[in-house]
Amino acid sequence: MTFDITVPVLDEEATLRAQIRELHTFVKQHFTDPEQWRIVIADNGSTDATPELAKALSEELAEVTFLQVPKKGVGIALKTSWTKSNADIVGYMDLDLATDLSHFLEAYRAIALEDFDLVYGTRLHPKAKVINRPLKREISSRGFNLILKGYLGVNFSDGMCGFKFLKRQLFPSLFKYGAQNDGWFFSTELLTVAEWLDYRIYELPVKWTDDPQSSKVQIIPLAKKYLRAMQELKQQKRKWDL
Repeated sequence: MTFDITVPVLDEEATLRAQIRELHTFVKQHFTDPEQWRIVIADNGSTDATPELAKALSEELAEVTFLQVPKKGVGIALKTSWTKSNADIVGYMDLDLATDLSHFLEAYRAIALEDFDLVYGTRLHPKAKVINRPLKREISSRGFNLILKGYLGVNFSDGMCGFKFLKRQLFPSLFKYGAQNDGWFFSTELLTVAEWLDYRIYELPVKWTDDPQSSKVQIIPLAKKYLRAMQELKQQKRKWDL
């Protein structure tokens, strides 16, 4: 099966080249047919040299594609990339490669060989290994996921891990029934709608190393956005005509 790995980026000039090269080397080592895969750098509104560096990488590495998305937002970057894709499997991972790359092989097998519809990485499973995560972020993450379970009636363990892959043919349905957010909450919407639609979901406990930059995220403003997004998603479900 063919696959696209989308890496959403915003002002990442300091680390872009090294991280994309590391990802490219890993995938090329395990998937030797260059026609089977590609890495899509989806820039969503960078104001530094990220677009120029991404374009240069796409010209240097045949399996790397540059996608310019003028509006900021991880969700809109992924939606744009996946809508343009012809691959059997689409998904994404964060540029910091916080999730150990070996887990991609597990994700691929789950979809290509075991016929799962969607695979998500979880840092909150008992078998997951989380390194260097500040206590504040650990508590807020667990609290967020508890609210998700209670308010949206879902069972997945980690709605926000930046590591998800799915059958591309299912994305239009996921979008139709609620996976539409332009920001980070899109990641949670994917899982929520997939569960509501009874898709086969593979939970993948991951080895995950915290990025020091993530500790700069303002938790309270972000939490308010997520709570509003949860309300909107629940309201949209009430309009379903299944």
